[in-house]
Amino acid sequence: MAKDIRISSPLNGKLVPLNSINDPVFASGAMGRGVAVQNPKGQVFSPFDGEITVFFPTGHAIGLKSNDGIELLIHVGMDTVKMNGEGFTPKAEAGDKIKRGQLLLEFSPEAIKKAGYETTTPVVVTNHADYGDITVELDGQSITAKAAADEGGGGAVALEKDADDSQYDGLPDEERVAKLIMKYVGGPDNVRTAEHCATRLRLIVNDKSKIQEKKVENIEGVKGQFFAAQQYQIICGTGFVDKVTEEFIKLKPSLAGGGGKEAAYAEMSLMQKISRTLGDVFVPIIPVLVATGLFMGVRGLLTSEQLGMTWDSTFLLMTCVLTDTAFAFLPALVCWSTMNKFGGTAVIGIVLGLMLVFPGLPNAYVVGGAAQELADKGITWVEAYSMPEFQGKVPIPLDLGFVTIPLVGYQGSVLPALVLGIFAAKFQQWLKTFIPDMIDLIVTPFLTLTVSMILGFLVVGPIMHGLESIVFGAVQSFLTIPIIGGLIIGGLQQVIVIFGVHHVFSALEIFLLSTQHSDPFNAIITCATIAQGGAALAVSLKTQDPRKRALYISSTVPAFLGITEPAIFGINLRLMKPFIFGCCGGAVGGAISSFLGLAGTGMGITVLPGMLLYMNGQIVPYIIVNLIACAVGFALTYTLFKHDE
Repeated sequence: MAKDIRISSPLNGKLVPLNSINDPVFASGAMGRGVAVQNPKGQVFSPFDGEITVFFPTGHAIGLKSNDGIELLIHVGMDTVKMNGEGFTPKAEAGDKIKRGQLLLEFSPEAIKKAGYETTTPVVVTNHADYGDITVELDGQSITAKAAADEGGGGAVALEKDADDSQYDGLPDEERVAKLIMKYVGGPDNVRTAEHCATRLRLIVNDKSKIQEKKVENIEGVKGQFFAAQQYQIICGTGFVDKVTEEFIKLKPSLAGGGGKEAAYAEMSLMQKISRTLGDVFVPIIPVLVATGLFMGVRGLLTSEQLGMTWDSTFLLMTCVLTDTAFAFLPALVCWSTMNKFGGTAVIGIVLGLMLVFPGLPNAYVVGGAAQELADKGITWVEAYSMPEFQGKVPIPLDLGFVTIPLVGYQGSVLPALVLGIFAAKFQQWLKTFIPDMIDLIVTPFLTLTVSMILGFLVVGPIMHGLESIVFGAVQSFLTIPIIGGLIIGGLQQVIVIFGVHHVFSALEIFLLSTQHSDPFNAIITCATIAQGGAALAVSLKTQDPRKRALYISSTVPAFLGITEPAIFGINLRLMKPFIFGCCGGAVGGAISSFLGLAGTGMGITVLPGMLLYMNGQIVPYIIVNLIACAVGFALTYTLFKHDE
């Protein structure tokens, strides 16, 4: 007789029977026996000593195996794979050895609800046939999943195989299952997208009537199938589904792009879609800009008057190579990342971006520096072009008869490269729809670069550069308003983070760094960040429950490293008042930062790591404003918030 087992719940919340939840796969027991946790508190702990067998890349599902053989699946929320990792912060990874009580994952229930999904979390033993009754316990609660009387025996009668199915019998399991699924869902032409979550292969098909559902379900290795959210979902099990999906995509390589992001985008507001798109473009290049900012900070420290040191000119030149290269060729980075994002050829994006900063064109920084001189002398740039003293300092006029276009390099510009990259990617994809494969390698890049270059210098460049100057210039002016600009941005920045549209400011920060080699926005948002950390710390210290205090502190620490999501979604926003007090601290710190004129030499890092961006003589005021912002958030929360709220 199989032995009974007892397991501690890996999440805090309310235990409910598995068959009461809204997910047909877990409720039916197809994935195993166990329980579900309603209203989980945002953290997943290991219920036993063992190892992590699977940690899904999006962070929403974890597979564990205890030292004595229990295989456990924890699936946070319903359909949360579509969130693509937003709101999930893994604290371990697949293959790690784990101890009972160890924190494995932090997640935001608020973010899950905002995205339109349920937070109820199934916790199931996937090798349940090896055990008798399975009891899950949590703070005096317990639910027992009884072993079925006929478990391990009986079952549905298998359908007769098609005669030609025997050709797959000698294949590896994942290849056999993938080919049979493809056959019974109507073939490659009927499959539009394919992706997978922790347990299921998820397909979007063109014609549902072509699917032979009973035969799919009868495939050895398939545990069930159903339609949900316009997807045909085939249950393969943790770990095995990854391999099946890989083999399935080999049968139709065009499926490799998946459909997860598109599905996630469909759930977003317009502003969230814009922010996510900008994030997808700029996040890949931020590490280079972070490194450049650190170089600028170190260079500022080495060349500061306080050190009183003199340096060899060659050494200083080499430091300039480190600090100036990324921004000198910024359009190439932006075009490359944009082409990647929108499905174009990355190397075409690099070349197109380099065209925008071609050395034969007047440098944008030089042209900008001469603009005031032209204004003082009352002459136009067209007139100045023929004057020897302005050679190379004004745009090259291109007379089209009805209008004169200024040809100039776009060093430091963001929007021209972004829009041109989008156009080039879409134009290249359009060309591929009718250019024969035999000449595609030659004709497509030639036409893409030629048309994009002409459009870039005649239309996109002038228009987007002008728009960039107006929009970013207005924001830059707002930032420089003493006290007011910092007060408003510092107070609202973390509110913007909650709505997931904060990536929209990446373009602004890059523009600030490329045009004035400093980022006052960074100095303000670091105050908003550490203030939330101060508020969360106050809640942690006021909490009487030792376990909760430990959990809260673990969520607080990342805020002092510049990551506020655990503190916001795990503590402050859930209790509301600490979040408001944290925003107050951010407003005060931001106002003081604005008053002092603080500005980092880079972007992407804040609070303690951000100190490296202020080594150019601003480190002391940077520390002071951080301490003030943290103190305000902490003091307001500690004195005005009651822990029993």
